[in-house]
Amino acid sequence: MIKRLSDFLAGLPMTVAAGIFLLLDLIPHLMEEFGGTPAHFSFLPFDPAWVTVVISGIPLLYLAVWRMIHNPGISKISSALLICIAMFAAIAIGDLFAAGEVAFIMAIGALLEEATTNRAKKGLKKLISLAPAKARRLRDGIEETVPAKDIRQGDILRILPGEAIPVDGRILSGETSVDQSVMTGESLPVDKGVGEEVFCGTINRFGSIDISATKVGEDSSLQKLIRMVQDAENRQAPMQRIADKAASWLVPVALLIAIFSYVFTGNIVTAVTVLVVFCPCALVLATPTAVMAAIGQATKHGVIIKSGEALEKMGKVDTIAFDKTGTLTYGRLDVSDVISFDHSVSESELLSLAASAEARSEHPLGKAIVACAKVKGISLSETSSFKMTAGRGVFAVAGSRSLLCGNENFLSENGVPIDNSVRSTLEQLRAQGKASVLIAEDRKCIGVIALSDVLRPEAKNMVSRLSDMRTRTVLLTGDHRKAADYFAQRAGIREVRAELLPEEKVQSIERLQAENHKVCMIGDGVNDAPALKTADVSVAMGSMGSDIAIDAAEIALMSDDISRIPYLKRLSNATVQTIKASITLSMCINFAAIALSLMEVLTPTTGALVHNAGSCLVVLIAALLYDRKFE
Repeated sequence: MIKRLSDFLAGLPMTVAAGIFLLLDLIPHLMEEFGGTPAHFSFLPFDPAWVTVVISGIPLLYLAVWRMIHNPGISKISSALLICIAMFAAIAIGDLFAAGEVAFIMAIGALLEEATTNRAKKGLKKLISLAPAKARRLRDGIEETVPAKDIRQGDILRILPGEAIPVDGRILSGETSVDQSVMTGESLPVDKGVGEEVFCGTINRFGSIDISATKVGEDSSLQKLIRMVQDAENRQAPMQRIADKAASWLVPVALLIAIFSYVFTGNIVTAVTVLVVFCPCALVLATPTAVMAAIGQATKHGVIIKSGEALEKMGKVDTIAFDKTGTLTYGRLDVSDVISFDHSVSESELLSLAASAEARSEHPLGKAIVACAKVKGISLSETSSFKMTAGRGVFAVAGSRSLLCGNENFLSENGVPIDNSVRSTLEQLRAQGKASVLIAEDRKCIGVIALSDVLRPEAKNMVSRLSDMRTRTVLLTGDHRKAADYFAQRAGIREVRAELLPEEKVQSIERLQAENHKVCMIGDGVNDAPALKTADVSVAMGSMGSDIAIDAAEIALMSDDISRIPYLKRLSNATVQTIKASITLSMCINFAAIALSLMEVLTPTTGALVHNAGSCLVVLIAALLYDRKFE
């Protein structure tokens, strides 16, 4: 009941009402100071500041009492407690404006804090939804559909093309290509055969396979992924206000100064004035106002920052870890090389033959080859006798020419010899992180088409600018070592950790943190979610990244423009510096006001106005962040 009342009074509508009544009290107070008018409007039967005291004071009192009851140790003493003391002292001597003012400023600070820290947490639900609800189980040769939760280790399951794999398992029969991007982030499906492992939540793309369940229920890879996200989320400690951290010494110091001032002056008004001007309202406003201004500026540049804590932490980051696929690269396949081994077959003819043969293929490599031929305006031949072997390649008759397109094993199985020169070319292409499709005709390998992910053109300059800012860069990827090394070299990243599963990415980040580094993780896939949550601060690629990665991250690049990363780092640095400057300034104003209070220059009312002016100055300094140039 009390909690609901407190939340209602602390809301925006009631806080606005409190501000209106405080203003009604301020105007006659100012007039009284200069012209001797009554202390409040004659049409009101009470002092309007009472309304502000009740609306803004009750949530403040509830917070102070709650922290005294529930917080451990010295954290029982909070800024809310100090302001409550000042509020009650001002009420005791009849200065309701001063009491209402300190409570109202705190209410504004709480609203600003809430506005910068609210963020949706839907990613975990989406991650859980990836786990299939049902599965096909084989018993005594009979296929039955059962709930995934009823699957036991050793059960035989059948997975058809296009279906998600319900548990971790080992292939007993069949060949296929599996989309493992949910686990590894790899842009290419991985060819799988008998004896190889498959993981829960990954997608069977082509052939039908039978698997033996090896890890089920909570032991499956996907469930481990979900638990890692949950654990990392639970480890995120809520941001403590700087004023609360300082409250352990602010409260006793303020009380001592107030007591001594009363003892030496014999004036209770002086003591109350000290308490009023000592209230850390400007200190409370310093962080959320600077954060809101920075978040507003970032939004203009296509960077969505979900919390003030993320912005503050980004300013302290000294190491940035990148995923590869979809982050440093576009995450799409393009034809990079067309190499003919037969002098009578030109590169354009080779591309035409391969595209004709792959025209009916559903494999990403085949689709990329066909798309490349169409973009270049190369005509395709009509095909017949098309046959696809999942995870291997295709056979087709294009016009009158019988063609094989696929990997080394596929060609060898169909009697096509692979000589050393072909193997040497393939090895060079692998060293560059490229996938290869061999083309054969009449039992002779006539060429190879290489496909590669595409490095974002701004990646190299971005890494260089981060290096100039003394920020370390690391590549963490589930891709093969050679592909990772190739793209890291082109981007200028020297530290590479490849072939990582989601938990290994987490371990890599934890090792960096153990070395006292503040780590930012940048990724785009579901598999990146645990690493994003584990890092001190995280950035997701917004426009093409998975919803789960975006929800797991604290910052999102809505245009997928990674050149925004150095801008984000500079903005965060400036925000932290502004917060520190505002805190220093607010403390100086407070101490100057205390001195004036002890000299009896200030009264509780004028002290509250000085106190308010300090808060406004902090807000103004923070607002300057909004239009600063960080390019």
